[in-house]
Amino acid sequence: MKRDWDAIASGILEAVGGVDNIAGMTHCATRLRLNLRDDAKCDNEAVKKVDGVINTANAAGQYQVLIGTEVPKLYEKFEALVKGKGGEIESTSSSDQGVVNKVFGAISGIFAPLLPAMAGSGILRGLLILAVNLGLIAEGSSEYTIIYSLASSVFYFLPVLLGFSAGRRFGASPFLSALICASLLYPDFRALMGDTGNGAMTSLFGIPVVLMDYNSTVVPAILSIWAYSFLYKFLDDHVPETLKLVVLPAISLIVMVPLTMIVIGPLGVYAGEGIAFVVNWLIDKSSVLAGILVGGGWSVLVSMGIHWAVNPIMINNIAQNGFDYICPFTFACNFAVIGVALGVFLKARNQQLKSFAMTGVVTVCLSAIIEPTLFGMLVKNKKLFAAQIIAGAIGGAVLGIFQVVTTAFVFGSVTTFPAFASDNPMNFAFAMVGLGVSAVVGVILGYLFTDKDDQLA
Repeated sequence: MKRDWDAIASGILEAVGGVDNIAGMTHCATRLRLNLRDDAKCDNEAVKKVDGVINTANAAGQYQVLIGTEVPKLYEKFEALVKGKGGEIESTSSSDQGVVNKVFGAISGIFAPLLPAMAGSGILRGLLILAVNLGLIAEGSSEYTIIYSLASSVFYFLPVLLGFSAGRRFGASPFLSALICASLLYPDFRALMGDTGNGAMTSLFGIPVVLMDYNSTVVPAILSIWAYSFLYKFLDDHVPETLKLVVLPAISLIVMVPLTMIVIGPLGVYAGEGIAFVVNWLIDKSSVLAGILVGGGWSVLVSMGIHWAVNPIMINNIAQNGFDYICPFTFACNFAVIGVALGVFLKARNQQLKSFAMTGVVTVCLSAIIEPTLFGMLVKNKKLFAAQIIAGAIGGAVLGIFQVVTTAFVFGSVTTFPAFASDNPMNFAFAMVGLGVSAVVGVILGYLFTDKDDQLA
């Protein structure tokens, strides 16, 4: 069904208190995220009644309007509407919000625009591995090289993409931000490492420079552009308009590229590696416990909108190691949602509830988007929410026992199964076992916890 996004944007804007009540805005894969100046001016029930709005939530310091995968279409109209009416929008969270909420908001705003590229590339990567394992494509052939380039370029040049996205998020020039990060990948600069690799030393006018391999890294780009945003805003305020075309970019590059190479970049690489090491160490010590916590708790994080804090770790693991242990646990959560929704469909008599439940099954299977089912049915029914958490935890434990990995960062659905293709031929089979357990337990508990006379709340 084609929606009138202009009308939807206008309806939401009016219901949340108008332009004057919007301090900041962004969106993730499924939600419009707003920083409101005064929550009391927002009519939450009126927002829910706007056509196209699935649900709302107030979490992670933001007012979140659940739309679905078409949220970019809404955001385009909403942003134009707000700015067209003279709204003064901050590019980051408002100053009265805590540091943690600002971090969550920044991560969401930076990564959300890149998810389609990473998801599509991830599927290609999984299909390529599957084709090699089946003997359809020979590793090292021209076909392999071309498809591998298609699938891997998004991860190799991830710092550049993150630079552009972070520039938009932090209020700096996205193109200069991308250029700063691109300098870290320039072949001649990378060649200075020689055979030493990370930690090799060189100098810039007598200043020691620790050389690092920045391709596929996450943290250095974000830290660098966050720091650059302060310089950019200062220059934008103080450089005369007649000189901005030349002076602003020249000073930006002269200051930020060396600063990133000498200080920010190495710190970012070590910080990213440190975070990934701690998480992977915990998984290595008890992958079963990790599976229980992530498989069972992922929907809780999603319901609060703070699951974005974990996504960069998965992306970093894929980019650096070629595989990740956490992503399969998120699949367990999604297939638990599928199972519980199917159990509700089988037990309930109310046609509206049955229809909503089956729509949830199909939606998650095809698109991996659990929010409509999560907010529309599970969160409203504590027994069903508990059923989904239990099923996800059990499925996650099974995946942890077999140490299942994905070779791409994807969202958990049937269409993203190729991400389980790996050098271990049993990885795919073990993944199907774990996800099957999540779904079956979900069906059983969803059926048991549903009363025949239940209705869609």
